[in-house]
Amino acid sequence: MKNQKEFEQKIKQLQILEYNLQNFLMQKQNLQVQLLEIENALKELETVKEEPYKIVGNIMVKSDKAKLIKELNSKEEVIELRLKAIDKQEAELRNKASELQQTVLKDMD
Repeated sequence: MKNQKEFEQKIKQLQILEYNLQNFLMQKQNLQVQLLEIENALKELETVKEEPYKIVGNIMVKSDKAKLIKELNSKEEVIELRLKAIDKQEAELRNKASELQQTVLKDMD
């Protein structure tokens, strides 16, 4: 009976790890979309000759091009750091899940 409970507990842990991995993947995808938007905005700013606008809430506000570029570069750095952190956490979770999966498979034999 004890072995069955341990086995069920390992299965639950594996399910939790898989759920957490899915959450990390969703966060990662969201950040990658944001990063792509920032990169596109920076490219567009290179070609703009007029004073650019940025969206603040529900309105567009005239903005200084240099300040806007600096702001976007700063956001890009933050997102890249967050992506690196998520990649690291994701790798750790994948290792834990793999180890636990191997343990569960051995217990099934």
